[in-house]
Amino acid sequence: MENASLVDEYGYVKDGKVFLKGYLNYEDRQIGEVKRTEQEALDYFKNRFIIAESKVNQLEKDITEAQNKGSYLTKLVQLRKKLLNFDALGDFPPLIERLDAQEQLLAELITVNQRKNLDIKQALLADAIAIADSTEWRETADALQEIKTKWIKTGPVDKAVDPDIEDQFQELLDGFFTRRREFFNEQNKVIQERLDKYDELIRLAFRANRLGDLDAAFQEVRKLNNAWKAVGEVPIKKSGKLYKQFKKATTMFYTKYNDVKGIVLVPKIDPRVEQQMKMADEAEQLAKQSDIFTAAERAKVLLNSWKEVRVPFKLQDKVVNERFRAACDKIFELSYLGRVLARKYPAFELKSHSEQVRTKIREMDYLVKREKNDLQFALQDADGLDPNNDADKQVLNKINTQKRKIAMKETILRELQNELEKIG
Repeated sequence: MENASLVDEYGYVKDGKVFLKGYLNYEDRQIGEVKRTEQEALDYFKNRFIIAESKVNQLEKDITEAQNKGSYLTKLVQLRKKLLNFDALGDFPPLIERLDAQEQLLAELITVNQRKNLDIKQALLADAIAIADSTEWRETADALQEIKTKWIKTGPVDKAVDPDIEDQFQELLDGFFTRRREFFNEQNKVIQERLDKYDELIRLAFRANRLGDLDAAFQEVRKLNNAWKAVGEVPIKKSGKLYKQFKKATTMFYTKYNDVKGIVLVPKIDPRVEQQMKMADEAEQLAKQSDIFTAAERAKVLLNSWKEVRVPFKLQDKVVNERFRAACDKIFELSYLGRVLARKYPAFELKSHSEQVRTKIREMDYLVKREKNDLQFALQDADGLDPNNDADKQVLNKINTQKRKIAMKETILRELQNELEKIG
């Protein structure tokens, strides 16, 4: 500072250059040059000190408001480094001390957080260890993936233990997924062997069709059928296509064998379908009975019995189903017509046959018109209904039932009109 031409509390001017006085363990340092006057130069660098103060103030504010305070440690270290080289005149030691205090606070918080993170990762590691040896591949892979996601979201731990715990966790994951990959590789190998076996059986089945000795070929096809059942499972999409080819080959052979041997095959009917056929026959006979009220009581019993017969969807006979439903609908519609007639015409049985039929036609025609009217109102409200919505589905089912009842009433009406024409 000797020979300085202008001296300030925090700096001085010497030989046309501006110097910051040394502080702490740092020596005097040139921070600029005089451009116009020495006082203007000092004032300029004193004003620049405000920038340094504002940066420290802002960092303290950010740390106070932040949830993850530890993330500001790097910014603090960088700011201290900048301050030590910042060209300004001012009292730097208090700013450095404030940064030191903040650094100590952050270091303590980071230590606490790292301990918490270590506890979390140790717990996650224990969870992973507990399931890593499982052979429930899909469930375990999903569980480990979830643990890994939590692991990644957990903050860092102390650098002294971080490599060890990270290595343990990664080794555990690698071990499980390696075992899983090897398992599925082996599975794929087994599946491919089965697919090859199925292809071979298909080839032999088609070859059996070309054998000259029909009886020997018959025995061969039986062996192939048994062998097919013993091969084992393969992906369902592939198994379906393969079985279709095998079935084609064996069907071709059995058709040829039966033709040559004069064998006529009688299709087998599932006992449950056969039971439904008998109920459909009975319902159709009930619809022809004169005592329609007794027939209706019996039809209710048949309906309950029908529901108890659980026929798989693939085995259901659509024609039998429709026959039974139509017969029951007819019985209940005729029963309803009978109740209407009994209520409105106490002396109905005293009428002539032709007059009875005319009365039935008149009442049934009225019922058809009334229900068609009701249906029109229901259809107006049905616009925009969603069949996938349970509530809407119920409404749509009710409308379909109304349509079916109207169709049956119209059928009965036509039959009555035909009967009247025959009476003449």
